[in-house]
Amino acid sequence: MKLLVVGAGAMGRWFGRTVDADLAFADANPEAAVAAADELGGRAVPLDGDEQFDVVCLAVPMSLAADAVEANAHRAENAMCDVTGSMAAPVSAMREHLPDRERLSLHPLFAPQNAPGNVAAVVDEAGPFSDDIVTDLAAAGNHVFETTPDEHDTAMETVQAAAHAAVLAFGLAADDVRDEFATPISAALDELVSSVSGGTPRVYGDIQSAFGDGTDRVADAAQELAMADPEEFAALYRTVARGRDETDNHDPTER
Repeated sequence: MKLLVVGAGAMGRWFGRTVDADLAFADANPEAAVAAADELGGRAVPLDGDEQFDVVCLAVPMSLAADAVEANAHRAENAMCDVTGSMAAPVSAMREHLPDRERLSLHPLFAPQNAPGNVAAVVDEAGPFSDDIVTDLAAAGNHVFETTPDEHDTAMETVQAAAHAAVLAFGLAADDVRDEFATPISAALDELVSSVSGGTPRVYGDIQSAFGDGTDRVADAAQELAMADPEEFAALYRTVARGRDETDNHDPTER
């Protein structure tokens, strides 16, 4: 398989490392493409080139996904896939610009350094190349599961946008207190804040832009909790407890 990976960042390199292929990289930063090619035994090609490949994989920011599909459709002889993190926009663009070729949208639900893990997949038009890609991902220890663009993007409102917003909001609201005052819950939240804030702001900003309804729900829920009287607070608490199949008989200091 001749594979072109457009985007030589961490996710593009992970894909190139995981899939068995004759690799080429293209990037807006040519030096990044060269570095990725040198690291993984491939070659660097121009971002605006015309050379065709069996498969083109887009590993670009979510906000650029649809444009990248259009710009690189002519380079994909048999198949195109993406690992951008959203699905509705790239799948729609691939349907428009590659109607007669294999189309596959993938979302590794982990940072590359934490691989392997779960990989969401929309096999929009199956074929031998997309089958080989999924097989290689599974062989590397990943759990590849099928979804739809709508199901995926709706889920990301909760598992990414809302989760990140809740963690960052705690980080913004928390005062600097002595370690001795930490509870198991606050310590766990501190670890999550460190994990999220140790990433790249642009990546997290793209997630908020794409799936921001989840963030709005977190803000609304926090406001509802802040304004609740004791009975209303207890009702909200029990709503969460029932949703998590938990009871309400524990002392908060024990958790």
